[in-house]
Amino acid sequence: MEGVLTPLLQAKEKGSVKEEVPLAREGATERQNFMQYDEFVGQVQNRAHLGSIGQAVGATRATLQTLAERLAGGEVKDLASQLPREIAFYLEQGPEGGGERFSLEEFFNRVSQREGVDLPEAVFHARAVIDVLSDAVSAGEIEDVRAQLPADFQTLFEAGVEGKLRA
Repeated sequence: MEGVLTPLLQAKEKGSVKEEVPLAREGATERQNFMQYDEFVGQVQNRAHLGSIGQAVGATRATLQTLAERLAGGEVKDLASQLPREIAFYLEQGPEGGGERFSLEEFFNRVSQREGVDLPEAVFHARAVIDVLSDAVSAGEIEDVRAQLPADFQTLFEAGVEGKLRA
């Protein structure tokens, strides 16, 4: 269901009574941030074992710009709406709804070129960024993204930074 956020509920302790607080609502038009910029970049830095925030930003930019090239229709906009503006910017820089077809191998090559690191490093960094991205947005949004990608991309979302990336 494109453009509609799945209602997410969080139980909030209020005295001895639990209250359900909606985090996102159906038809929401304002940006829904589930993770703040500093936390997102810090998580990338930590998971990718990077020496600086600047390196984490570079890995995030390279990975998200490349992912945006692969997604079609309004999916880039939907994904960006759940990210901090500074992170969403990387998704929104390219042409809207590109949906360019390329393999996971080509994805990693493009990330490597954009980030200016060798291929094995780029693969590890991209895995870290996708891992953080999966934690930063709703499960429904990640499923929408995955639905647009071919089978070889699925391992990117399943492996995390510590699992084996199946070819």
